[in-house]
Amino acid sequence: MNTLTPKQIVTELDKYIVGQDEAKKAVAVALRNRYRRMQLAPEIRDEVTPKNILMVGPTGVGKTEIARRLAKLVDAPFVKVEATKFTEVGYVGRDVDSIIRDLTEAGIRMIKEQQTAQVHDLAVQAANNRIVELITHPVKKKTNPIDIILGNRPREPELSGEEKEKLSSKREDIRRALEAGELEDDIVEVEVEQFTPHSDIPGTDMNINDMMGGMLPKKTKLRKVPVSEARRILTAEEEDSMVDMDKVYTDAISRVEQHGIVFIDEIDKVAGRGGSGHGPDVSREGVQRDILPIVEGCTVNTKYGPVRTDHILFIAAGAFHVAKVTDLIPELQGRFPVRVDLKPLTVEDYKRILTQPRNALITQYKALLGVDGVNIEFEDDALELIAKHTYDANENGENIGARRLHTVLEQILSDIAFNAGGGDAPEITVTINAEYINGQLKSAVKEADLNRFIL
Repeated sequence: MNTLTPKQIVTELDKYIVGQDEAKKAVAVALRNRYRRMQLAPEIRDEVTPKNILMVGPTGVGKTEIARRLAKLVDAPFVKVEATKFTEVGYVGRDVDSIIRDLTEAGIRMIKEQQTAQVHDLAVQAANNRIVELITHPVKKKTNPIDIILGNRPREPELSGEEKEKLSSKREDIRRALEAGELEDDIVEVEVEQFTPHSDIPGTDMNINDMMGGMLPKKTKLRKVPVSEARRILTAEEEDSMVDMDKVYTDAISRVEQHGIVFIDEIDKVAGRGGSGHGPDVSREGVQRDILPIVEGCTVNTKYGPVRTDHILFIAAGAFHVAKVTDLIPELQGRFPVRVDLKPLTVEDYKRILTQPRNALITQYKALLGVDGVNIEFEDDALELIAKHTYDANENGENIGARRLHTVLEQILSDIAFNAGGGDAPEITVTINAEYINGQLKSAVKEADLNRFIL
């Protein structure tokens, strides 16, 4: 983050999101302000709070993708929630504090993955050493949990000097074969921990297994697996033992507090629209008032420790077709000082979405069908027709934005995808033109024409 200017952030976002320059500019400035705040003196740093962002625009125009790509860009803990999943305190539903608990879990996963990557090579070496031992001395029986508690492990018999030398030579031979990849398919027996399903306590984010896990010995069982699978299992065990989880929790909470990003979608669905003072609107306002302390800045208790929300960046989004931004309670409106309006997509935007982003849909479909030896090529007039059909379908029906491109492309490529595959099928190239697309979309166009006459 400290090397990216707002212009560079927008350039990175342009690789994945078409248009919406105003929204990209707003999030880029908000992101850079985080770096700027960290450079300030401590006495003023804590006074500078994030300028939370409210995105207003129809579904499928890039609101969620902007927030998600932003978090990936700076390697920040990120969580997306839907406002409609939460209810006022006292009602059945998710507690708004779980937003921060979920964000903390995301931060812990991120930090653990980073620390695991640092010790991976050492863990692989340790796993290979254990595989050598497993081949040299196969496990005879499952270790009794009571023996683990008491420290009673089977002792190897005393060996003579000659026997030790032979054993050492054997280990070296096994190690060389292992490094050469000659034993990958050999079967070894490893002791693994038995999987225990999670048992959540109703109404809380706590898990019975987590509470009792430190008190009870873990159940294990023997599994016969190839050496390649044994290495994966043992490497994971070694990584877990090498990673300092206390440091993971501390670093994760710090990163969540200083760099966490929360995306609250469908905020317009909990906006009250005025009324008699009771009923659904009261519940919606209650959700807003429950969200307010978290956005303003408070402390949320998690099982890993307290988490402050003062400097977490909140990005809210909604279509606001029925409700208006002014229907949100004034206190919540004030906590989202930056408001950006996202524009509906045009025919040209749909065409660019098909081909320009790094994860463009056409690129994805080419790669998928290429697995079965089918090379698909789209002529320019075909792309134009797909974009126009998507735009018309959104205008005449429910406007679901760029997501409708998935529906249209599935309909166009359904026959090709169904007939592709087979070991003896030759590689072929299929060129898709406007005529082919018209034939595939004939039924959809007819249905759209009929819908105009339905009252």
